[in-house]
Amino acid sequence: MQYGFYFDADRCGSCKACVMACRDKNDTLLGLKNRNVIDFGGGRWVEKDGLVQPENVFVYSISISCNHCESPACVANCPTGAMIKRDEDGIVYVDESVCIGCGTCANACPYGAPKVSEERGVTSKCNFCMDYLDEGGRPACVDACLMRCLDFGDIAELREKYGDACDVAPLPSSSETRPSLILGLPKNADEDGAVINLEQELL
Repeated sequence: MQYGFYFDADRCGSCKACVMACRDKNDTLLGLKNRNVIDFGGGRWVEKDGLVQPENVFVYSISISCNHCESPACVANCPTGAMIKRDEDGIVYVDESVCIGCGTCANACPYGAPKVSEERGVTSKCNFCMDYLDEGGRPACVDACLMRCLDFGDIAELREKYGDACDVAPLPSSSETRPSLILGLPKNADEDGAVINLEQELL
């Protein structure tokens, strides 16, 4: 079984309640976030009939954390074995007792999920609130989402329920690490995640 996240980009209002819930649950130090909301937009200004007007303007938000990938680059590149992928559910977490805070995992991850805490000398990242899961609970970010944009569960069941889209700008290609992530694509993206009118200048 592999745990994964579903995120519906068309419902998200960028309130960042998921980010704050994650920080509160993990007592994350200032400047470090295990979950982040990326606001992405584009369009251009054009002159029509003597007036300058916006054209093809769009914006959407993506809530992203560690994707607990099928082939996690952080695990493959960690020199001490501190990055571990649990056999029973595929959750990727940090064993702080052997982490040396070298940042190799942070440099390897295309999603930028691991963050090195210079103050603590170890890496911090989403561990899927595995302590909550082990007690029958849910990830803090999922419970905190006001618009119910986030869902979680066995990635196979999530794909059966929501489809298998996991690529959209500005995220990297899913082919790199095969993330346990499914996206409800924003209305400005086509079924392959390509942004409509992305060739226009970004605002």
